[in-house]
Amino acid sequence: MTYSRQNPSPRYRELTALYRTMHAEGERFMNLPSERTFPGVSLPPQAIRIKRLIDVTGATNILDYGSGKGMQYDVRDMQLSDGRVVPSIADYWNVDYVHCYDPSFPPFSKLPQGKFDAVISTDVLEHCPEEDVSWIVGELFGFAERFVFATVACYPARKRLPTGENAHCTIRPATWWAELASASAARHRGVAWEFWVQEREGTGDGARMVESRIGSEGAGR
Repeated sequence: MTYSRQNPSPRYRELTALYRTMHAEGERFMNLPSERTFPGVSLPPQAIRIKRLIDVTGATNILDYGSGKGMQYDVRDMQLSDGRVVPSIADYWNVDYVHCYDPSFPPFSKLPQGKFDAVISTDVLEHCPEEDVSWIVGELFGFAERFVFATVACYPARKRLPTGENAHCTIRPATWWAELASASAARHRGVAWEFWVQEREGTGDGARMVESRIGSEGAGR
């Protein structure tokens, strides 16, 4: 069966409800309170990469798709990955506004309307059921006028769902994500895009994360 926004899989509906519970009650296996469960911490390490795309494309507004609680936009004196300190992410990006969307966090759960210059999605897609990922990635591109930026982890999460299952429910190699993203991008030729696929090499304390970038010429490759 082919699933869609209008007809998501039963697993998608189940996971949306489970994540809503975690937003409200926290992650009990790691003993995280609700305010520290999906606050938006995966975005700041990507701020410089997103800024480059903003500058290349001239984007002035952004949809953060899967934003979590959106607390990343409230932090003042934010330290970037290169050590610089900026007043805030929004100030650093110099955009008119950032719209947060997260289907499992009630303040941001209403599906956006219209288009945005840019769509960003960090540490989100691996949390989605494999049978729904194609239409979700298609939705990222459908909302975008100028560029799409996403990061995807290809390894198990530390967090677990209330059921005890790993929070990363779609763990696929970089080549799988590259093919899926390229297929969606081919249907949106005017939209630049950049995905960073994160894999782990080694095991235990010696494991390290390796990132691979895939994307279009318009994304500054």
